[in-house]
Amino acid sequence: MRKLSKKTETFTDSIIRRMTRIAIEHGAVNLSQGFPDFNPPKAILDRLSEVAHTGPHQYAITWGAPNFRAALAKKFEHFTGHAVDPETEIVTVCGSTEAMMTAMMTVTNPGDKVIIFSPFYENYGADTILCGADPIYVPLIPPDFHFDPDVLEAAFKQNPAALVLCNPSNPAGKVFTEEELKIIADLAVKYDTFVLTDEVYEHIVYKPYRHNYIANIPGMWERTLACNSLSKTYSITGWRLGYVTSSPEVIDVARKVHDFLTVGAAAPLMEAVIPGLEFPDSYYEELLATYTGKKELFLNGLDRLGIAHTDPHAAYYVMLDISEYGYEDDVEFCYKLAEHVGVAAVPGSSFFKEPVNHLVRLHFAKTDETLYDALDKLENIKKMHDVKNSPWRL
Repeated sequence: MRKLSKKTETFTDSIIRRMTRIAIEHGAVNLSQGFPDFNPPKAILDRLSEVAHTGPHQYAITWGAPNFRAALAKKFEHFTGHAVDPETEIVTVCGSTEAMMTAMMTVTNPGDKVIIFSPFYENYGADTILCGADPIYVPLIPPDFHFDPDVLEAAFKQNPAALVLCNPSNPAGKVFTEEELKIIADLAVKYDTFVLTDEVYEHIVYKPYRHNYIANIPGMWERTLACNSLSKTYSITGWRLGYVTSSPEVIDVARKVHDFLTVGAAAPLMEAVIPGLEFPDSYYEELLATYTGKKELFLNGLDRLGIAHTDPHAAYYVMLDISEYGYEDDVEFCYKLAEHVGVAAVPGSSFFKEPVNHLVRLHFAKTDETLYDALDKLENIKKMHDVKNSPWRL
């Protein structure tokens, strides 16, 4: 039989999505894949109910329904201060996953290089490889996950086509400072490199930190492809609504890529989410207050249990240090944690290019009841010593 594509030989299936399947298998509390267990805002659900009977139910314009793009442009300008033309500077896609792939395919050619900060969301490396490009990994140094400007410039000297910037960061919960963004921007201009941003957690940034948009730095709008999604902001991860904003020249190419990837996002869902895009500032203040409360509940609970962890500045992920439990394989640890403790986590090694095997990622985008349940189960985490030598399977 003819051999299959070699592109997939260097990465596995998504370990994040795999851990959801493991959670279901063992009836574990799923704190691995980052989706809420509570409903989207009522105004969005009410509009969805109406759309179910009135439509639209057929294809929208490939790059997004006009009223959806107009609402996106208005929200984008409100929060970034940068006016965008919904007719020429936005393409709507099927979630931030497609947004990043569309952006990557828009700016890279086979044999190009792409800079990726490590730790990183697992899709970035696979996206780069599937485009025929080669990733260059630049470490973010714990505990504050800063980068060494000299190491970053050494990566730029390899003439990369693009740099991927996840800000706020998954899984580290890092918020890049204005100074750090300026360093990245200066290098991008100096070496003529595009910046692909992933900003899906822009509205979940804990005080006193604040999110800054690299596209606003002088000289960066034309070379930034801002990828985003509505999934986290409105608790609709299953709706798969995302978008890319950039200059007309870039978006013209991105629209062609998107057209032949997925044709278009779901027409009824684009219509239904418009009330959310028109929410007042108070919605985003309440969203942040909600996640601030969940962060405090969960991290305080981890402290009471004596479990070492990071303190995220943004997003809703926390990394646990599992060094004391004696596991060299964090994947094995996560399988057994789901089976014997009843909580599903993601192995930290899936986020790092470096050999990091002592961290696992949990998320707290859950109801308080679910978080208390997870904490109750994590009281038994010490038993991980006892099950270390028990059999397990992939």
